[in-house]
Amino acid sequence: MGMLVSAIDVLVGCFFAAWLSLIVYFADGDINRPLKLEIHPQHLGPISRPSSSASASASASASSSTSGPLTVLEISEYLSGWISDLHAHLALSKKAKAEGIWEAFHNFTAHTLYPWDQKYLQRMPPRRHDGSIFLSLASYRDENCLATMSQAYQKAKYADKLFVGLIQQRCYKDCRTGIMEDGKSRPQPEPDPDCHKDFCASTIGKPHCQAGRIRALHIQEPDSLGPYMARYFASKLWSGEEWFMQIDSHMTFAQDWDHISIDGLQKAPSQKPVLSHYPPPHLQDLKQFETKPSSRICGPIFTSETIRLEGSLVYDHEKLSTPRFSPFTGAGYFVAHSSFLKEVPFDPFLPWIFMGEEIIMSSRLWTSGYDMFSPAQAVVGHIYFRRHQPKFWESVHRAFTPGVHNPLEELILDRIKCQLGFPEASRDMIPKSLLTAVHHYTMGKVRPLHDYMKMIGMNAATKEVTPMKWCEQGQPPPGFEQYASLYSSQQQQQ
Repeated sequence: MGMLVSAIDVLVGCFFAAWLSLIVYFADGDINRPLKLEIHPQHLGPISRPSSSASASASASASSSTSGPLTVLEISEYLSGWISDLHAHLALSKKAKAEGIWEAFHNFTAHTLYPWDQKYLQRMPPRRHDGSIFLSLASYRDENCLATMSQAYQKAKYADKLFVGLIQQRCYKDCRTGIMEDGKSRPQPEPDPDCHKDFCASTIGKPHCQAGRIRALHIQEPDSLGPYMARYFASKLWSGEEWFMQIDSHMTFAQDWDHISIDGLQKAPSQKPVLSHYPPPHLQDLKQFETKPSSRICGPIFTSETIRLEGSLVYDHEKLSTPRFSPFTGAGYFVAHSSFLKEVPFDPFLPWIFMGEEIIMSSRLWTSGYDMFSPAQAVVGHIYFRRHQPKFWESVHRAFTPGVHNPLEELILDRIKCQLGFPEASRDMIPKSLLTAVHHYTMGKVRPLHDYMKMIGMNAATKEVTPMKWCEQGQPPPGFEQYASLYSSQQQQQ
């Protein structure tokens, strides 16, 4: 009987693989707002049949019945159902204040997404050694998404080794523009463009979609949980690729950016390197950086909310082939050894935040044994000014009440501040719910947080900042002086 079931499963899998895409619709009680999931089947492992229920708990139970890695289809199906169920749950708190909204999210997540995430981390696929890159791309109502995806493949040296995890958050109906000069938004007559669909219909994108290199999770605008959670979702679409790269959805690319990125990682003096900086503006010609040094983030500041990264400047006078040490990881661009996804997993308890994700990721990476570097060559450009374009906090105000996003973010940021040692966010001063499962998503055990804070010149208690001369001078930080010889032009020329 078992052999018969296996044979049937194989035949069903072959049948599904014959289609170019799978489309699953999940309803959350409103038949006019389906949540659309599209998965291109090849290279995703075994094909599983869609669940008969959109229930997050039902999917979690089904997916935990075996011990092997979850397929991308199983993962996407679960996350789609979870987002739909969360939407219905949060609708009960529409008029709540920040504390009520957070508690509603926390209670639902603690009993659904968190236990699923722990099972997922135990069943992650092995990391391949084939030169493949997973590109995490979170898009929120971004008209530049299509151009970003197209250019990523156009400019890649090995496009057949590039796999994209697209989290597309867009408006389907009753859309509005971003805030205009008069402080008001306007009705938008048409739905947002479907970046995923348009890319797969394009001459550039069609062969990559057919080859199964695009994995996409579609989220409606009212269900957006902010950029950090979108990146959390994207990280779950990883399927064993050797390298991981995270970008925004409004980027430009240098020719052979993929090869240059991996080469930089391999030249960095670390077993666990991370390359990151704030990329140059998109209007700059990236070709010039073949011979010019790139920028580095050396200037953190304390704000009323948390630690913000600033001071991304070109400090160096000459370009060296070895990436220079850097203290931080920027959210809009970093590339790393994909093992960090298991060792430093994204935290599912950080919804609706815009600030704070960079300092918590940087500190967690460093304390887990990862070393951060600025890239020797800038390979991506960034569109920094997007005036009048929709922002995710505007959808938060429409989903709940106007003005609720800022106090909601400030509340949730205490989870980050507590981990960083801010005395005003100590364990006995913040809601206990902000510490749920924090031990699974906090600092590593390889190096102490105290050493990291000292290295970056930040004192969370006094809010004093000491300039990082080593960073500005392009030298290794204290304790890494043995690598200083790598950063002399004479040594580079030998």
